[in-house]
Amino acid sequence: MASHVVGYPRMGPNRELKFALESFWDGKSSAEDLQKVAAELRSSTWKQMADAGIKYIPSNTFSYYDQVIDTTAMLGAVPPRYNWNGGEIGFHVYFSMARGNASVPAMEMTKWFDTNYHFIVPELGPDVKFSYASHKAVTEYKEAKALGIDTVPVLIGPVSYLLLSKPAKGVEKTFSLLSSLGKILPIYREVIAELKEAGATWIQFDEPTLVMDLESYELEAFTEAYAELESSLSGLNVLVETYFADVPAEAFKVLTSLKGVTGFGFDLVRGAQTLELIKIGFPAGKYLFAGVVDGRNIWANDLAASLSILEALISVVGKDKLVVSTSCSLMHTSVDLVNETKLDKEMKSWLAFAAQKIVEVDALAKALSGQKDQAFFSANAAAQASRKCSPRVTNEAVQKAAADLMGSDHRRLTNVSARLDAQQKKLDLPVLPTTTLGSFPQTIELRRVRREYKAKKITEDEYTNAIKEEIRKVVKLQEELDIDVLVHGEPERNDMVEYFGEQLSGFVFTVNGWVQSYGSRCVKPPIIFGDVSRPSPMTVSWSATAQTMTARPMKGMLTGPVTILNWSFARNDQPRFETCYQIALAIKDEVEDLEKAGINVIQIDEAALREGLPLRKSEQAFYLDWAVHSFRITNCSVQDTTQIHTHMCYSNFNDIIHSIIDMDADVISIENSRSDEKLLSVFREGVKYGAGIGPGVYDIHSPRIPSTEEIADRVSKMLAVLETKILWVNPDCGLKTRKYSEVKPALKNMVAAAKLLRTQLASAR
Repeated sequence: MASHVVGYPRMGPNRELKFALESFWDGKSSAEDLQKVAAELRSSTWKQMADAGIKYIPSNTFSYYDQVIDTTAMLGAVPPRYNWNGGEIGFHVYFSMARGNASVPAMEMTKWFDTNYHFIVPELGPDVKFSYASHKAVTEYKEAKALGIDTVPVLIGPVSYLLLSKPAKGVEKTFSLLSSLGKILPIYREVIAELKEAGATWIQFDEPTLVMDLESYELEAFTEAYAELESSLSGLNVLVETYFADVPAEAFKVLTSLKGVTGFGFDLVRGAQTLELIKIGFPAGKYLFAGVVDGRNIWANDLAASLSILEALISVVGKDKLVVSTSCSLMHTSVDLVNETKLDKEMKSWLAFAAQKIVEVDALAKALSGQKDQAFFSANAAAQASRKCSPRVTNEAVQKAAADLMGSDHRRLTNVSARLDAQQKKLDLPVLPTTTLGSFPQTIELRRVRREYKAKKITEDEYTNAIKEEIRKVVKLQEELDIDVLVHGEPERNDMVEYFGEQLSGFVFTVNGWVQSYGSRCVKPPIIFGDVSRPSPMTVSWSATAQTMTARPMKGMLTGPVTILNWSFARNDQPRFETCYQIALAIKDEVEDLEKAGINVIQIDEAALREGLPLRKSEQAFYLDWAVHSFRITNCSVQDTTQIHTHMCYSNFNDIIHSIIDMDADVISIENSRSDEKLLSVFREGVKYGAGIGPGVYDIHSPRIPSTEEIADRVSKMLAVLETKILWVNPDCGLKTRKYSEVKPALKNMVAAAKLLRTQLASAR
C-alpha cells in the first residue's frame, strides 16, 4: 500500500526562509545566499518524507512567495508595468510583482480559498503574451533526483489557475478568463515534455477550484484542457488533486472522466460526503489518493477511524489502487512537534504537526498492507480517549453561557445613524477623520525587550516601563503627524491572536509552531483545546495608559471572536460556532471593561470574517449568521457614545457586503487599494451604507510610499460613491511589518491628502 503527501511546509521550524528572504530584500545578502537556504530546506524536507516511508513525495511545492505567482512566472504572465523584457524571470521581477517597488504597486493579494494563506492574483487580458519563463518545476525535480529521491512534480492546474485570476486593470470586466486556456496549454505541454525528459514518472495537477460551485462552461474547460494535454501526458502517471471541501456531484463526474488522468485525490476530512460519490461512481482501474490525514489542523489523526474508512475503500478501488494521503498540503500546519519543549506530555500526545502527519500516513498505509504497528495504534487510541475525557477541556459554566446566547440576536438598541451623531458630539472629529489600524513597526529593540522578558532576563517593571516608553513615542509621533484618532501601536503584541489567546483559558501555545501566511510573513497559531473564558482584563491597562498621554481619542484594540477562531488551530471535537460564541463572551467582557476605563473608541478586528466563509454556497448562510452574531455579541451592551470600529483585510468582500452591514459596527476599515478599489464597485452598484467606512488608501504590505496626490485621488474616488460624513482615511491594514522610514512619510502624505480634500470640500460649499 502506497503513501502520498499533497505538499509540505516551506518554512523551517526556526523560520530560516523568512530571515533569508528579509535579509535579501534588505540588501544584506545575495541571491545566491537566498537560493542556498532554499535548497537546504528542500533537501531536508524531501529526505524527511523519504525516511518516513512516503512513496509519492511532492516537488515544486516550495515557493519564495506562493505557488500561484510561481505559475504566473512559469507562464510569463507578467503585467507590463514591471518592464519585463522576456527571458527567465528573476528575483527582481518576481518580488516586484509580489511586493511592488518604488515605482509601481504590487499585484493584488487575496486569501487562498478559506485559509489564512495568501496568493498573488494573476492579471490577465486578451493582450497577454504567454511564454515559458520559469523552469522552476523542472529544476526542482532534477534537484531531488540528484539526491536519489524520485518526486512527483506539482503544478497548479491550468483551469484553476485561470479561474483564480482576474481581468487586468483596463480590461473589460466581462473578459473571459478561460479564453486564455488555449494560450497557456502549449506552455504546460513544454513543462510536461521537460519533466518527462528529466525522468519524471508521475505529475500532479492541483485543481482545487473543482470543489467550488462552478458553472457548466467552467466544468467543460476541465474536459477541454485535459483532452488537449492527453497526448503530451502519454507515458506519465497523472494525478489530479482536489482539497478543502466536497467535490460536487457534477464536478466529480467531470473530474473522473478526464482524459489522460491516472488518479484522483480527494479531501476526505473536510469533504466527507465525497466518500459516497466514490463508493457509487469511482472509475475502475484508476488510483484513489484518499486524503484521510488532516492537512489543515494539528490534532493527531484518529487512526482507527481512518483505517475503517480506508478498508471500506479497498472494496471500491482495490488494494493496489488505493493510496493513503493527506487531505491537502501540510503547509497549513506547523512543522515538527519535536521542536516544542514547553507543551506537557498529555497535550503533545493529542497533537501531530507535519512531521508527525507523514508518519501517520505511512502507518496507515502499512496497516492496510498487513504491517500494522500495534504499539503506535494503541498509543494513538489512548491519546484519543485521554482527550475526550480530560477535565482540562470542559468548563460547564462556559458551555451554559454560550448555549444561552441562542435566544437573542444581540443588537444595540439605537440605530447606527443616531449613534454616529452621539459619537460626533463627544469626539468632535473633522470631516474625513484620519486614523491607523492598530500596530506600529515592531522594531528590533522592541522584539528584544519582549524576548528578554519571556526569558526572565528583565523584570516585569523593566518590561512595563519599556512598553510604556514605546507607547509614548508612538503617541507623540501620531500627534506630530496630526492624526485624529490614535492607537497605542500594540508594542506588547508580537501577534494579535497569540496575544489574546495567551490570556484566555482553553488555549495552549507553541514555541516553534510557525506557519507561512505569505512571503516571509509567518504566524504561530494558538491551539484551542478546551472551553474558552477570560480570567482577567487583557488590554485595559495599556489602553488606559495610552489615553492618559493624549487629549485625542485613543482606540482600544481587540481581535474579534471570528478572527481568533479562524486564525487559531481550533478544536475539532465540537462545532466551530460553539467555540466562537465562547470567545465572543470573553471579548464582550473586555469591551465593557475598556468602556468603563474611559476608552470611547474600540476597534474589534474581524480580519478573517470572509476567510472562514465555506466554499460551497449552500453552507454560507449558516456560517455568516453565527459569525456576524458573534461580533454583535461582543459590543451589544455599550453606550451610544462608544464608537465600535472593526477591520477586514485582503479578501473579496463584495459578495458578503450585506452581512458586513448586519455586523452593525459604527465604523469599518477595509482593504481597498491593492485590489484596484474593487470594494467601491459595490457602492457604485447601489448598495447603501450608513455607517462610517474607511476603505484603505494605501497598501501597507508593500515598501512603496504613496504620494499625497495619489492618496487624495484615491479618496476622491471614494467620495464619488460614499457620503462625506461617513468616510474615514486610513491605511489598508496595520503597520507592524513596515519600517519607520516607510511609515512616517506614508502617514504624513495620508494626513496631507485628508487636509487637502477638507479644504476643497469647504471651498465647494
